[in-house]
Amino acid sequence: MIITQTPFRMSFFGGGTDFPEFYQEHGGSVISTTFDKYCYVNVRHLPRFFDYSTELSYSKTERVNTIEEIQHPAIREGMRYLDMHELRLTYEADLPARSGLGTSSSFAVGMLCAFYALKGKYVDKRKLADDAIYLERELCKEAGGVQDQIAAAFGGLNRINFDAKGYNVRPIIISSERKEELNQNLMLFFTGFSRFSSDIQEATQKVMSDKKEELLEMLELVEEAEKVLTSKINLNEFGKLLDYTWKLKRGITNQISTDSIDTLYQKAIDAGAVGGKLLGAGGGGFLLFYVEEEKQIYVKKALEHLLYVPFEFENAGTQVIHYTPELYIPREGIAL
Repeated sequence: MIITQTPFRMSFFGGGTDFPEFYQEHGGSVISTTFDKYCYVNVRHLPRFFDYSTELSYSKTERVNTIEEIQHPAIREGMRYLDMHELRLTYEADLPARSGLGTSSSFAVGMLCAFYALKGKYVDKRKLADDAIYLERELCKEAGGVQDQIAAAFGGLNRINFDAKGYNVRPIIISSERKEELNQNLMLFFTGFSRFSSDIQEATQKVMSDKKEELLEMLELVEEAEKVLTSKINLNEFGKLLDYTWKLKRGITNQISTDSIDTLYQKAIDAGAVGGKLLGAGGGGFLLFYVEEEKQIYVKKALEHLLYVPFEFENAGTQVIHYTPELYIPREGIAL
């Protein structure tokens, strides 16, 4: 039996510049962090007592005899890609899917990590990120960028840079005290479920060529934000940059925000938030705000009908938290 733990991520700056269509020509960069909310993937080989060979449990239960019967695209293509058979797979998470926190990519990374471990193979974080990108973007044909898979695999507070040759992950080096101050000044609220991220990502991809100037400006903001984090500049400037990048992002496509989200955002600003943004592709999910500690009580009051979610940054990325090797002899006719 294998159990993997994979963190969710929040992206601060540069979202949209991680689309290959953009960064292969202009370069791209994002600043993001993972935090202490996780998804868990439990995988083992299914005992041969049943009239089905594979059992999958996520938001629904599937019991099938062939990979082709599997409805969940990522599981189906992941099992096919790594030649996995006769599995019992269970997925659990601390936060809901379709919430703007890279949940689908965290699942993809955690699932692949579990599959490799079940085969008795160690793979590094870059391999897991690359495989998850290939799984979601190529095998499952899902639209979107590539930052989520990288963040989930590597973990931590990072600047991820993209160019025509690929990507590199560079940890942002700040003192533990400053990092703690940043963490304590961020507030996370759940607004409700978003639309499917891939639908919004497709709309974003279609308008990219017309929004090049906005994306180039969002790219420049990554540099400014890193300077704020790594210098002695007042961290409130980080909040102001969040506000500015959110307004830029809203201008890319009208599917990113809604009237109700705009109203919630303004309520938080009026109550004392310096800035913030909607996390993920848009349409719903989690709102993140930068709020000085003494004003957080007022923001909580202004958004009291929303679920407030405290969190702490984490650094580990995906990891195997339980490993019990299994002897697996495939059925006759199954090639490994």
